[in-house]
Amino acid sequence: MDIIGIILSAGKASVNVALYTLIPIMVVMLIIMKYLEVRGVLDGIVRLVTPVLRPFGVTGMAVFALIQLNFVSFAAPLASLALMEKRGTSDRHLAATLAMLFAMGQGNVFYPLIPYGLHWGAAIIISIVGGLGAASATYYIFGRRLSATALEREGNPLEDKANKGLIAIINGAGSDAIRLALGSVPMLILSLTVVGILKEAGAIEFLTRVLGPVLGYFSISEVYVLPALTKMLAGGTAYYGVVSDLIHRGLFSPQQVNASSGFLIQTLDLPGIGIFLGIASRFVRLFRYALPGAIIGILIRSIIHAWVF
Repeated sequence: MDIIGIILSAGKASVNVALYTLIPIMVVMLIIMKYLEVRGVLDGIVRLVTPVLRPFGVTGMAVFALIQLNFVSFAAPLASLALMEKRGTSDRHLAATLAMLFAMGQGNVFYPLIPYGLHWGAAIIISIVGGLGAASATYYIFGRRLSATALEREGNPLEDKANKGLIAIINGAGSDAIRLALGSVPMLILSLTVVGILKEAGAIEFLTRVLGPVLGYFSISEVYVLPALTKMLAGGTAYYGVVSDLIHRGLFSPQQVNASSGFLIQTLDLPGIGIFLGIASRFVRLFRYALPGAIIGILIRSIIHAWVF
């Protein structure tokens, strides 16, 4: 096994993701978020939405993350999460938001699957239901011992709002976006290295053979094994590539795409975990509280999709 080659390949893939996916989306999204914040629009929306979302254990800022994930891509909510962390959002609310994001589907997978028969409207609604279920479970059960009090930050994290012009906002948000995107590279390299080692060791093929009889016992098609393993180990983009190939070969039907979307289209995979936890050290500490809630949210989505489709 060529360990060095696997590491170099993982590094190249990680840098490509950071440079050509994370940075462009992060720069645009963070500029928009910072501009809305400086103009006071963000605070107004947060005050308006917070009473609606409070029963689910999330703050008004989380609505931006929810929209960005479902309608843009997996990288878009990073801007909202970074802003929540800067503003000192409480541990309990941040853990609930993190669980919500891990449980929901991402727009960069939803959109390409529409031509292959995905019922996009239903998928979005079910995604939001699962996300709110994950947030509630984390806030009221798994993270109930976490502090719900906002952290006090020294000084103004936004510097001087009133004196910030458009150019200053663009430059500041752009530098923050680049820093956040590059900060996710180490964990992304590690996760992709693990994937490469497992592939080279034949672990994926072995799991496919082992899980085949078990799935057959529960009347679940073996065709789901490869997309599921690919998704968990390599992320949503790799999952889409595998599924689209299976559809072209006539091995995956539109009904199967819809029935499995609740379980297979979410961000709780190795690359997703690496990217989200790379935002700040606080996210690493809160992950163990968010994980069980995210699993519950994914189960809710999986059950609804399997029942409806």
